Amino acid sequence: MALFNSNFEGDDFPFDSEDELEKDIQKCKLLIEQQGIYSCTDYAEELLQICVEDERFDDGLYFANKLIEVFPYNAEYWLKKGIILNNLGLFEDALDSFNKSLSLNPADTETLLEKANAEESLGNPENAKSTLYGLVALDPTNDEALFALGMIFLKEKKYSDAILHFQQLLQINNNFSEAYFELALCYERLNDLNNSLKCYDKFLEFDPYNENAWFNRGVVLTQLNELEKALNSYDLAIAINEDFPGAWFNKGNILIDFSRFEQALVCFKKVLMLDKYDDAACYNIANIYEQLGNLPEAIKYYTKAIKLNKDYFDAYLARGYCYDATGKFHSALKDFNKAISLACNNIEAWMAKADIEYSLGKLNEAITSYTAVIHLDPKNFEVWFNLAETFFELGDWIQALNSFEQCSKLNPNNGKIYYWKAKIFFILSRTKDAVDSLKKAFTLDPAFEKEFEKEYPDICQSKLFKKLINGAKPI
Repeated sequence: MALFNSNFEGDDFPFDSEDELEKDIQKCKLLIEQQGIYSCTDYAEELLQICVEDERFDDGLYFANKLIEVFPYNAEYWLKKGIILNNLGLFEDALDSFNKSLSLNPADTETLLEKANAEESLGNPENAKSTLYGLVALDPTNDEALFALGMIFLKEKKYSDAILHFQQLLQINNNFSEAYFELALCYERLNDLNNSLKCYDKFLEFDPYNENAWFNRGVVLTQLNELEKALNSYDLAIAINEDFPGAWFNKGNILIDFSRFEQALVCFKKVLMLDKYDDAACYNIANIYEQLGNLPEAIKYYTKAIKLNKDYFDAYLARGYCYDATGKFHSALKDFNKAISLACNNIEAWMAKADIEYSLGKLNEAITSYTAVIHLDPKNFEVWFNLAETFFELGDWIQALNSFEQCSKLNPNNGKIYYWKAKIFFILSRTKDAVDSLKKAFTLDPAFEKEFEKEYPDICQSKLFKKLINGAKPI
């Protein structure tokens, strides 16, 4: 909000340069020190105004204090001193100044606005609201007070209350452009995306070159799955400000959705040019290279992401898969172990670790990892099956059989389970059980009959087996 209307705007501004202003400030200070404030009251008052507007707050505070020394009942001087103190972060002192100003001019709306600002800065939003509601009672059409109330409720995440105040403001002044922007944010937080979009569009009618509004509009359109329109919004944000990393990043994500990987790479590399510490951009670049089959480059950028963020779970997991795909199994295992140390309940990481351990012949370690997955997801058929196979590899027939039993409970119509159970039964010399399991497997998937003939030709030629397999069907 504008705090003061300068008497020195445009061609009437009396100083052509900062140096000239500095000279006048020092000249006025010297006059005050030598001859007293009465010798240059108007001069000091004008410089006070300019110092507030030019953010020369230390100099402004000097003039405010000197003027108040001789004019302690001037409400305007106390107001300006409070504004200066607010900007210097001295909120308690600023509040004292505003209260003194209000004691001299209780109905001054500007002072009430500034007082509310100080109260909010001191972490007293309820006091600020009370002050603003008092202002609105004095001046029901004060749009700045309604805007300030809306902003307090927005910061408190009370979005419906904020909307009510912004709407009330717009009924008074439908050209208050900032209210449309904040309304859009509130509607977005409430997932009322269509109204949010309307508000951003309305705001952009007032300020078509606001890159933040185009960016936020793109975010809303993305959530509405209007990806082409979102892409256009991000492009407009970038056209206004080419160094807008968020717009480049979100544009890159949409291009990935469109499988336009090379263009997406350009976007994320631009993000890295603007912010070399953006670990998410490194991750996305790596992911694109992985999609394109360029695993060395993928590993390179996953490694960059990890250097920027040593706790980047997704990067460790993804790099582990790349190492696995390039045959660097020990490096992959190291990454999966790190991922698990960061997220010990992540099923995908445990599964990846178990599979690598199995591939490396670390069967006992694989069993531990598969078991960890089962604790997290006891109805995971794939893990129970992998666990059963691993027990089988170790020659632990009973544990393998128990695991296959769990598989059959989860998926009773999977012929592969019964085929494996039959193998174990043959090993355990439980021929009848083996044959029954084979019959079940053959019934569910006839392809297993030919597989069994190839795998166990001697058994197939056995008279006993032929007799049993051609006997009564299993229950």
